[in-house]
Amino acid sequence: MSRLSRRAVIAGAAALLAVGPADTAMGAASPRVATLDWALLETLFAMGVTPVAAAELVLFRQVAVEPEVPPDVVDLGLRGMPNFEALRRAAPDLIFNSAYYVASEPKLRRIAPVETISIYQRGALPFVRAEQAAERLGVAVGRPDAAERLLAATQETLARCRDALAGGNGRPLLVINLGDARHFRVFGPDSMFGEVLARLGLANAWTSGTSYAASAPVGLEALARFADAGLVILPPVPPDARRILPQSAVWRALPSVRENRVVVLGSMNPFGGLPTAMRFARLLTRALTHPPGAGLG
Repeated sequence: MSRLSRRAVIAGAAALLAVGPADTAMGAASPRVATLDWALLETLFAMGVTPVAAAELVLFRQVAVEPEVPPDVVDLGLRGMPNFEALRRAAPDLIFNSAYYVASEPKLRRIAPVETISIYQRGALPFVRAEQAAERLGVAVGRPDAAERLLAATQETLARCRDALAGGNGRPLLVINLGDARHFRVFGPDSMFGEVLARLGLANAWTSGTSYAASAPVGLEALARFADAGLVILPPVPPDARRILPQSAVWRALPSVRENRVVVLGSMNPFGGLPTAMRFARLLTRALTHPPGAGLG
């Protein structure tokens, strides 16, 4: 008999713990799960686990874009103020939550057990926590193998993108989100996007920490300090910014704008998990390897 790897032994033990002795013998299906958190939601979908209910699905489809949401998932309304009656009717066996929505937990626990898994936490890097979240979700639903596949797919995607970018110009990048025509938010090295940049071998022009998220709004004129950087803009782009910036003297004077070093990526969840990390890596790689980019003028 061939020797089992340590990872295989751990995965098998986790599966046994997740389903319990009786369920192991019967081969029971995964529990019915629900979640309020989008990062956990996209991770479950990427693992092939479809929750019975989740929050703000119309907006999730617009912002996160992928993975695709099956039409039979019950929409619970606002993440911060979910429809508890709809959740009760969905009859989950287990509810996944994060620290963002901890205020809802007393009511959630009246419906089903709650497991809180938070990817974003002050002082912690989100990429590793996203990997840990996938592993915890895999154990909880009895699918540690699916979590392992997601982790492997993420590493493979990042490696493939890193190879594609290896011959680039080496310019640092500023990953920003426009608040309006005069202000932007920037994602630092301690954000998910900042961590992906590092794993792709790219430099983040913004070296200050941003507490795992984007910084507070910064005046557009601050972009002049990063003359050598390329600009990576994440949607949404406010209508007034899209209308005003092409005629703005401040914007047009930026070296990155004059030299067509601005790209606008597709929409993605700024507080996402591993699926968001992969989407960011793919879209960024495509934009940087197929110039000129789709800038704002």
